[in-house]
Amino acid sequence: MSNIKPIVGASLSSEAFEKVVEAITSGEFELGQRLSEAELARRLGISRGPLREALGRLEGRLVRRTPRIGVHVIEFSRDDLEALFLTREALEGMAARLACERISTKELKNLSALLEDHANQPEIASGESYAPRTRDEDFHFSIIRAAECDRIERLLMDEIYYQLRIQRRKSSSQPGRAKAALKEHQLIVAALESRDPDEAEKSMRTHLRNARISAMSAWEADEAEAS
Repeated sequence: MSNIKPIVGASLSSEAFEKVVEAITSGEFELGQRLSEAELARRLGISRGPLREALGRLEGRLVRRTPRIGVHVIEFSRDDLEALFLTREALEGMAARLACERISTKELKNLSALLEDHANQPEIASGESYAPRTRDEDFHFSIIRAAECDRIERLLMDEIYYQLRIQRRKSSSQPGRAKAALKEHQLIVAALESRDPDEAEKSMRTHLRNARISAMSAWEADEAEAS
């Protein structure tokens, strides 16, 4: 199903931004694919001005603009992907440690309820994939927010988050990964509930290390298929 549909609303640029993000991260556009501004504007039902503003916000995140060539969806080299996950492990490991010290009882209950909801989602229960549909459904975003550290949140959410959404859909569909990730999330929550910062950071780092291994495997499979 296409995510590029006519926009109805006042903030055309913001709406265009969200729709293009969803289209790219859902796989509607391939990595490296050229994006036609005229075609996108037509499908969104807006002029090219708001669309260019939206694409400008995405430069360095999900698209790259080359003079006289145009706009393309970003591509990842093996080193790019590994660096992305290593950076994430360092930042989210610290976020888990901080969250352990700062998270409220209500936030902990919400996290547990979120994981219960995830466990009941058909694609996760079947082991097909584990990719949140929105930020509010994102386990990691909830912990980043609970850490109450603006700088870590900005570093993760302003760039890394968007790029990870592409990779998480691929890596979470690796055989066995969805169910393993859910169990790893549950261990992180258990550490938070125990108010054990060392274990919270360790559990998060272990989870993200496993996610990196899965993502690298998915990347290598894609490269082998393409060659």
